[in-house]
Amino acid sequence: MVIAECELTDWRRQVSELYAEVRAQRSAERGHQIWRSGRDELFRSHPQSPLPPGDPLRATGLPCWPYDPDLRFSLELRPASAPQLRQVPAGDDGTTALRLIGRVELPAPASATIDVWWLQQYAGGLFLPLRDGSAGDTSYGGGRYALDTAKGADLGGTAASIVVDLNFLYHPSCRYNSAWQCPLAPAGNTISARINAGERL
Repeated sequence: MVIAECELTDWRRQVSELYAEVRAQRSAERGHQIWRSGRDELFRSHPQSPLPPGDPLRATGLPCWPYDPDLRFSLELRPASAPQLRQVPAGDDGTTALRLIGRVELPAPASATIDVWWLQQYAGGLFLPLRDGSAGDTSYGGGRYALDTAKGADLGGTAASIVVDLNFLYHPSCRYNSAWQCPLAPAGNTISARINAGERL
Protein backbone atom coordinates (compact mmCIF):
# COMPACT_ATOMS: atom_id res chain seq x y z
CA MET A 1 0.00 0.00 0.00
CA VAL A 2 2.83 2.39 0.85
CA ILE A 3 4.36 1.75 -2.58
CA ALA A 4 1.08 2.65 -4.32
CA GLU A 5 0.78 5.85 -2.29
CA CYS A 6 4.35 6.84 -3.17
CA GLU A 7 3.64 6.10 -6.83
CA LEU A 8 0.52 8.28 -6.74
CA THR A 9 2.48 11.07 -5.06
CA ASP A 10 5.09 10.82 -7.82
CA TRP A 11 2.34 10.93 -10.48
CA ARG A 12 0.94 14.13 -9.00
CA ARG A 13 4.43 15.61 -8.67
CA GLN A 14 5.17 14.92 -12.33
CA VAL A 15 1.83 16.38 -13.43
CA SER A 16 2.54 19.53 -11.41
CA GLU A 17 6.03 19.82 -12.90
CA LEU A 18 4.62 19.29 -16.39
CA TYR A 19 2.16 22.17 -16.00
CA ALA A 20 4.90 24.38 -14.54
CA GLU A 21 6.95 23.76 -17.68
CA VAL A 22 3.89 24.56 -19.82
CA ARG A 23 3.35 27.88 -18.00
CA ALA A 24 7.01 28.80 -18.49
CA GLN A 25 6.72 28.73 -22.30
CA ARG A 26 6.39 31.98 -24.24
CA SER A 27 4.36 30.17 -26.88
CA ALA A 28 1.10 28.55 -25.74
CA GLU A 29 1.31 26.22 -28.73
CA ARG A 30 4.78 25.07 -27.66
CA GLY A 31 3.42 24.58 -24.15
CA HIS A 32 0.67 22.43 -25.62
CA GLN A 33 3.24 20.25 -27.43
CA ILE A 34 5.13 19.75 -24.16
CA TRP A 35 1.87 18.92 -22.36
CA ARG A 36 0.90 16.34 -24.95
CA SER A 37 4.25 14.58 -24.98
CA GLY A 38 4.41 14.70 -21.17
CA ARG A 39 0.97 13.17 -20.73
CA ASP A 40 1.73 10.51 -23.33
CA GLU A 41 4.89 9.53 -21.44
CA LEU A 42 3.09 9.38 -18.09
CA PHE A 43 0.28 7.28 -19.56
CA ARG A 44 2.79 5.04 -21.35
CA SER A 45 5.21 4.25 -18.55
CA HIS A 46 4.15 5.45 -15.11
CA PRO A 47 2.98 2.74 -12.67
CA GLN A 48 -0.07 4.89 -11.79
CA SER A 49 -1.17 5.18 -15.44
CA PRO A 50 -4.93 4.62 -15.72
CA LEU A 51 -4.31 2.71 -18.96
CA PRO A 52 -4.49 -1.06 -18.48
CA PRO A 53 -1.38 -3.03 -19.49
CA GLY A 54 -1.39 -3.66 -23.21
CA ASP A 55 -3.77 -0.81 -24.01
CA PRO A 56 -2.96 0.40 -27.56
CA LEU A 57 -2.93 4.03 -26.34
CA ARG A 58 0.30 3.27 -24.48
CA ALA A 59 1.97 2.95 -27.88
CA THR A 60 0.03 5.50 -29.94
CA GLY A 61 -0.39 8.26 -27.36
CA LEU A 62 -3.65 9.98 -26.41
CA PRO A 63 -5.66 11.31 -29.39
CA CYS A 64 -5.84 15.10 -29.42
CA TRP A 65 -7.16 17.86 -31.68
CA PRO A 66 -4.60 20.23 -33.30
CA TYR A 67 -3.85 23.37 -31.29
CA ASP A 68 -6.19 26.33 -31.95
CA PRO A 69 -4.85 29.65 -30.55
CA ASP A 70 -8.35 31.16 -30.65
CA LEU A 71 -9.44 28.86 -27.82
CA ARG A 72 -7.16 30.32 -25.14
CA PHE A 73 -8.69 32.88 -22.76
CA SER A 74 -7.80 34.85 -19.64
CA LEU A 75 -11.13 35.12 -17.84
CA GLU A 76 -12.36 37.13 -14.89
CA LEU A 77 -13.53 34.84 -12.10
CA ARG A 78 -16.86 36.28 -10.96
CA PRO A 79 -18.25 35.34 -7.54
CA ALA A 80 -21.07 32.80 -7.33
CA SER A 81 -24.48 34.38 -6.73
CA ALA A 82 -25.41 31.74 -4.13
CA PRO A 83 -23.44 29.12 -2.19
CA GLN A 84 -23.64 25.55 -3.38
CA LEU A 85 -21.98 22.39 -2.08
CA ARG A 86 -21.88 19.07 -3.92
CA GLN A 87 -20.78 15.68 -2.61
CA VAL A 88 -19.38 13.41 -5.31
CA PRO A 89 -18.25 9.77 -5.04
CA ALA A 90 -14.49 9.24 -4.66
CA GLY A 91 -14.24 5.46 -4.72
CA ASP A 92 -12.46 3.94 -1.71
CA ASP A 93 -11.89 7.46 -0.36
CA GLY A 94 -15.64 7.96 0.23
CA THR A 95 -16.80 11.29 -1.16
CA THR A 96 -15.25 14.58 -2.23
CA ALA A 97 -16.97 17.89 -1.60
CA LEU A 98 -17.10 20.60 -4.26
CA ARG A 99 -17.98 24.17 -3.32
CA LEU A 100 -19.18 26.56 -6.02
CA ILE A 101 -16.99 29.68 -5.83
CA GLY A 102 -17.67 31.50 -9.08
CA ARG A 103 -18.29 31.57 -12.79
CA VAL A 104 -16.46 32.50 -15.97
CA GLU A 105 -17.84 33.65 -19.30
CA LEU A 106 -16.44 31.49 -22.07
CA PRO A 107 -16.37 33.36 -25.41
CA ALA A 108 -17.32 31.76 -28.76
CA PRO A 109 -17.46 29.00 -29.80
CA ALA A 110 -18.66 28.01 -26.33
CA SER A 111 -20.52 31.28 -25.63
CA ALA A 112 -21.54 30.07 -22.18
CA THR A 113 -21.30 30.77 -18.48
CA ILE A 114 -19.37 28.00 -16.72
CA ASP A 115 -19.23 27.18 -13.00
CA VAL A 116 -15.88 27.12 -11.20
CA TRP A 117 -15.62 24.88 -8.15
CA TRP A 118 -13.31 24.60 -5.15
CA LEU A 119 -12.28 21.10 -4.07
CA GLN A 120 -12.96 20.89 -0.34
CA GLN A 121 -9.94 18.83 0.62
CA TYR A 122 -6.63 19.59 2.30
CA ALA A 123 -5.27 22.82 0.72
CA GLY A 124 -8.14 22.74 -1.81
CA GLY A 125 -7.91 23.66 -5.47
CA LEU A 126 -9.83 25.09 -8.41
CA PHE A 127 -11.80 22.57 -10.43
CA LEU A 128 -13.32 23.29 -13.83
CA PRO A 129 -14.92 20.31 -15.58
CA LEU A 130 -16.64 20.77 -18.94
CA ARG A 131 -19.10 18.57 -20.79
CA ASP A 132 -19.57 20.00 -24.28
CA GLY A 133 -21.56 18.97 -27.34
CA SER A 134 -18.89 16.47 -28.38
CA ALA A 135 -19.46 14.32 -25.26
CA GLY A 136 -20.39 10.76 -26.13
CA ASP A 137 -19.24 11.29 -29.72
CA THR A 138 -15.66 12.50 -30.09
CA SER A 139 -15.03 12.96 -26.35
CA TYR A 140 -15.86 11.02 -23.19
CA GLY A 141 -19.55 11.05 -22.33
CA GLY A 142 -18.93 12.27 -18.78
CA GLY A 143 -16.98 15.29 -19.99
CA ARG A 144 -13.40 16.51 -19.70
CA TYR A 145 -11.40 18.69 -17.30
CA ALA A 146 -9.97 22.12 -18.08
CA LEU A 147 -8.44 22.74 -14.63
CA ASP A 148 -7.80 20.72 -11.49
CA THR A 149 -5.26 22.75 -9.55
CA ALA A 150 -5.31 20.38 -6.56
CA LYS A 151 -3.53 17.90 -8.84
CA GLY A 152 -1.34 20.52 -10.53
CA ALA A 153 -3.44 21.05 -13.69
CA ASP A 154 -3.09 24.84 -13.63
CA LEU A 155 -2.49 27.08 -16.65
CA GLY A 156 -2.01 30.30 -14.66
CA GLY A 157 -3.87 33.51 -14.00
CA THR A 158 -3.95 36.34 -11.48
CA ALA A 159 -5.63 37.02 -8.15
CA ALA A 160 -8.87 37.75 -10.02
CA SER A 161 -8.65 35.72 -13.24
CA ILE A 162 -7.82 32.27 -14.56
CA VAL A 163 -6.39 31.05 -17.84
CA VAL A 164 -8.76 28.64 -19.57
CA ASP A 165 -7.25 27.09 -22.68
CA LEU A 166 -9.71 24.65 -24.22
CA ASN A 167 -6.84 22.99 -26.10
CA PHE A 168 -5.84 21.52 -22.72
CA LEU A 169 -9.19 19.80 -22.07
CA TYR A 170 -8.32 16.30 -20.93
CA HIS A 171 -10.21 13.14 -20.14
CA PRO A 172 -10.48 12.08 -16.49
CA SER A 173 -8.87 8.79 -15.52
CA CYS A 174 -12.25 7.04 -15.33
CA ARG A 175 -12.52 7.37 -19.13
CA TYR A 176 -9.63 4.88 -19.39
CA ASN A 177 -10.26 2.63 -16.39
CA SER A 178 -13.50 1.98 -14.49
CA ALA A 179 -11.52 1.40 -11.29
CA TRP A 180 -11.11 5.18 -11.03
CA GLN A 181 -13.86 7.41 -9.63
CA CYS A 182 -13.99 10.91 -11.13
CA PRO A 183 -16.22 13.92 -10.43
CA LEU A 184 -18.16 14.54 -13.62
CA ALA A 185 -19.46 17.81 -15.03
CA PRO A 186 -22.67 19.02 -13.31
CA ALA A 187 -25.37 21.03 -15.09
CA GLY A 188 -23.55 24.35 -14.69
CA ASN A 189 -20.57 22.89 -16.53
CA THR A 190 -22.51 21.44 -19.45
CA ILE A 191 -22.80 23.29 -22.76
CA SER A 192 -24.33 22.44 -26.13
CA ALA A 193 -21.51 23.82 -28.30
CA ARG A 194 -19.00 21.31 -29.62
CA ILE A 195 -15.42 22.03 -28.55
CA ASN A 196 -13.15 20.39 -31.11
CA ALA A 197 -10.04 20.88 -29.00
CA GLY A 198 -8.10 19.01 -26.37
CA GLU A 199 -8.12 15.26 -25.93
CA ARG A 200 -10.55 13.25 -28.00
CA LEU A 201 -11.67 9.66 -28.42
